[in-house]
Amino acid sequence: MKIKDLICSESLTGFYFDDQAAIKAGASQDGFTYIGEAVTDKFSQIRQKGEAVSIMILLEDGSIAYGDAVAVQYSGAGGRDPLFLAKEGIEIIETHIKPFLVGRELDSFRTLAEEIDGFMIDGKLLHTALRYGLTQALLDGVAKAKKITPPEVVRDEYHMKSTEYKRIPIFAQSGDDRYTNVDKMILKEVQVMPHALINNIDQKLGRQGELLKKYVSWLRGRVIDLRQSQEYTPIFHIDVYGTIGIIFDGDLHKIFDYLLELEELAHPFTLRIEGPIDAGNRKETMEALSALTKMIDEGDHKIEIVADEWCNNLADVKYFADHKAGHMLQVKTPDLGGVNNIIEALLYCKEKNVGAYSGGSCNETNISAEMTTAIAIACDAKQVLAKPGMGTDEGIMIVNNVMNRLLALIHR
Repeated sequence: MKIKDLICSESLTGFYFDDQAAIKAGASQDGFTYIGEAVTDKFSQIRQKGEAVSIMILLEDGSIAYGDAVAVQYSGAGGRDPLFLAKEGIEIIETHIKPFLVGRELDSFRTLAEEIDGFMIDGKLLHTALRYGLTQALLDGVAKAKKITPPEVVRDEYHMKSTEYKRIPIFAQSGDDRYTNVDKMILKEVQVMPHALINNIDQKLGRQGELLKKYVSWLRGRVIDLRQSQEYTPIFHIDVYGTIGIIFDGDLHKIFDYLLELEELAHPFTLRIEGPIDAGNRKETMEALSALTKMIDEGDHKIEIVADEWCNNLADVKYFADHKAGHMLQVKTPDLGGVNNIIEALLYCKEKNVGAYSGGSCNETNISAEMTTAIAIACDAKQVLAKPGMGTDEGIMIVNNVMNRLLALIHR
């Protein structure tokens, strides 16, 4: 089955682009927006609408495959590609990618994806968002050409031996509304929650971590009060964006003792802390997380830590996994470029016996969420992020429903 045409349209994401540098420099909030000037390249304001390119591949039989080119909320920060603008993305696809793909056979996703992921214009790779969206569409296209589902394509082309396809635990994110949204998660019996967005020491963590301790205690009590069954025992997963490392000045022993306090407060629920330390660069962050993981494991504790910052692309994931810098690594899907890299990253984590977490961004779309959920099923990830958006219900609905649809089709 050949590619007959490639069509693009401008789309919106489920959240916004935020200029992280301007926010960290002290930009104040004004309602849902920020006051001040943008400082990161290509930003016209500190918070602006999230843009995407919807990519549609027309097959010879008239069927259409879909993929969405999107980038994360904090684009242009932490070594990521610059802000992704839809008009620029469409121009590049029309000029360079369409002539390259039209007429090609949709017989091997892996081959086509690796070609697109390595495609260069004037010696530079395509923006990660374009590689992400194009390879989603190619995976969908190969699945449609072969009349099977995307997870089956992935398992076939990456020679996975498992024949069992099963649900992946969903990880829901609350955004700033970390109380009301927890109630929603409990009612829907989400398996991993609530993310909580602890990115401010004074307002959310506390100068000695006392606010986070109160929140973990509240979270435990809220689940016990609201759950309909004793069998509902969600994992607590909280992202702290390196703030624990800041309040304890990077002292691993103090950080370790504090994590054990949180573990005790969460009991009997398992607690995961994402990004406890951000040392400001890849090597030192990896070393700190690796040492902290070892300290936890030697004491046979239940608490787990998760790597996120500085663990961005496929090479980073392998680097952190090789040194066991975390019990789990977030594979932040838009940052890896081609979705073939997501597959490689998840499989590498499993090979190294490190938790494979298919993550992503609130600033994605339903299409990118559905395709990366399909990949999480194929790779038997340890958990998958509910996305896009920060409303909680919408992301849970999209990821839950596509997972159930795919499993029903595969089993049929």
